[in-house]
Amino acid sequence: MRLNTPRIPPVEPANWTEEQSQALGMDIEKLQANIGSPNQIFNIVKTLIRYPALFKAWLGFANHVMFDSSLAPRDREIVILRIGWLCQSGYEFGQHIIIGRDAGLNDGEIKAIAEGNTAANWSEAEQALIQATDELHADAFISDVTFAKLQEHFDEKQIFDVIFAVGQYNMVSMALNSTGVQLDEGIPNYHAFVGR
Repeated sequence: MRLNTPRIPPVEPANWTEEQSQALGMDIEKLQANIGSPNQIFNIVKTLIRYPALFKAWLGFANHVMFDSSLAPRDREIVILRIGWLCQSGYEFGQHIIIGRDAGLNDGEIKAIAEGNTAANWSEAEQALIQATDELHADAFISDVTFAKLQEHFDEKQIFDVIFAVGQYNMVSMALNSTGVQLDEGIPNYHAFVGR
């Protein structure tokens, strides 16, 4: 974690205003049900809800990237974990250790996310996903060579979903890191998990 305490503290649900409660709507139920925590309100939600209009606008997009993407869940999680690692977002990477396991990644593969596309764990398609994520993070652009590799394995919608997943989780990592959102109970510390 970049910060040991929040710069913007989370608001517990008992203290939410009517506007904050309404900003959640049905989308939060979908979010929680799909990540196996129907009774837990995560610190990211309790922090971002401080700005209800922004939260509500963001949540629809976030739900598309997580739940309605054309990418297979395993591929989506490779991209999300890699951008979380590149952004050194302890909260994001920690949350997606658990979600990545549910999507079919084993712990060795999740640890190899830190190594990048040269790790022995990855297929050609997965190497292309990691390389595309690295290039988008470094230069906001996928090179011709990497784009061609993506096209060998993914269709047009899937390539859009790669780009938008990287953008979404880069943005979320910036928010988490800068506001100091702290790990929820039961979420692994990513440096301890990866061993770096």
